[in-house]
Amino acid sequence: MDFSLTEEQQAIQESVRKIVDSFGDDFWLERDRTGDFPEDFYQAMASNGWLGVAMPEAYGGANLGVTEAAIMMMEVANSGGGMTAASALHINIFGPHPIVVFGSEEQKQRWLPPLIEGKEKTCFGITEPDAGLDTGSITTRAELVGDHYIVHGKKVWTSTAQHADKIMLLARTTPREQCKRSTDGLSLFYTDLNREYVDVVEIEKMGRKAVDSNETFIDGLPVPKADLIGEEGKGFRYLLHSLNPERILIAAEAIGIGRNALDRAVKYARDRVVFGRAIGQNQSIQHPLAVNWMELEAAFYTCMNAAARYDKGLDCGAQANSAKYLAAEAAFKTCTQAVMTHGGMGYAREFHVERLMREVMIPRIAPVSPQLILCYIAEQVLGLPKSY
Repeated sequence: MDFSLTEEQQAIQESVRKIVDSFGDDFWLERDRTGDFPEDFYQAMASNGWLGVAMPEAYGGANLGVTEAAIMMMEVANSGGGMTAASALHINIFGPHPIVVFGSEEQKQRWLPPLIEGKEKTCFGITEPDAGLDTGSITTRAELVGDHYIVHGKKVWTSTAQHADKIMLLARTTPREQCKRSTDGLSLFYTDLNREYVDVVEIEKMGRKAVDSNETFIDGLPVPKADLIGEEGKGFRYLLHSLNPERILIAAEAIGIGRNALDRAVKYARDRVVFGRAIGQNQSIQHPLAVNWMELEAAFYTCMNAAARYDKGLDCGAQANSAKYLAAEAAFKTCTQAVMTHGGMGYAREFHVERLMREVMIPRIAPVSPQLILCYIAEQVLGLPKSY
């Protein structure tokens, strides 16, 4: 069993590293202050082909696996950009997956190349304020009138909607009371985010200011029948195909941001001298950082195992969920310890670790809570009775 990266995977690391290194700490600190979308960074990644890392070659992608996408996103997050840099790209890596798997040839030709080339941006309209993770309870509805669906409803935590041209939209096409299961009767669309029918209201949040999150209010949005992905009523099942890749990618991003915070803490511990000695000589500084390294390494190998299983077509639900849980917890502990290692200066923006600590909350909370992952492992792996 070989745990080392292949030459191709190492080349991916090096290529991505060259790009992210050209966008230094000052670039990302300024974006955190102003909230301006990192368009220069986004276009640099697009022009080098990275937005299509896991997309089919026929549409301009690199046709690589989730393993390579995870390696790429780990490098992106392991930079001054942290989750801001990762989130600017994240939706492009996993979001179009239902199009790739279930879209028609015409839809793939129409939708994928502009995404891969960075000419169009998309957002994800799934979560609703009164449903949360209970996707079967969403109330956004799409009614077929002639050759268009007319959509009414609201979504929340719609990231990048301020800049998006398109939206991946889940809506109910069959009333819930007519469905056997709550997740039946939901349809998936990929369509224009037409501002004449959609109000996008930004949510002020704790971190990642430069990548917006929003409430979206949809009032009569016309969606052509040609923008329906697959069959009507099967949208939730289509989304399930992208859940494991997303968990793997968010785990990779958490590991990246954790490693970046750890590197900053180690450097400070070497350089900071108090009472005539570097604080890194003190075991109270050394030991927590050593634990952080080990936990990040363990999460990394869990993440790579999950990605390898996915790419081989093997079941990876337990591994993907475990990777997301372990990586998010390890990264959160590491970013917190990085602030504590800096002491009072950890609270200062100029050392950047406070920003990383704020941003690392994203993989801990989203796209699924740690508690639900624990329920999944308990029930699906250990065979314990369902708790909710």
